Amino acid sequence: MQDFDYMAPAELFTASHRSKRAALKYHRFATSAEAIRYAIEGLSPEQLYGTVLEVGDTRFDAEAIRQLYGNVEFPLKRL
Repeated sequence: MQDFDYMAPAELFTASHRSKRAALKYHRFATSAEAIRYAIEGLSPEQLYGTVLEVGDTRFDAEAIRQLYGNVEFPLKRL
């Protein structure tokens, strides 16, 4: 994902499990890099499945979040 701004503020919406009726939790991060790291390293695979990252007007699903985390441009230390 070229030209992604890892320093832009981000919002993360997480579900407690795969149910479509599960309540979403809202998290705000100073940088999208912090949000991505939290999603990958802090959430269970089940929670990540229903997670949406929002940066500006663009939304990213779980697969896109994984790709952003694995990108060589990711600025934070990985586990």
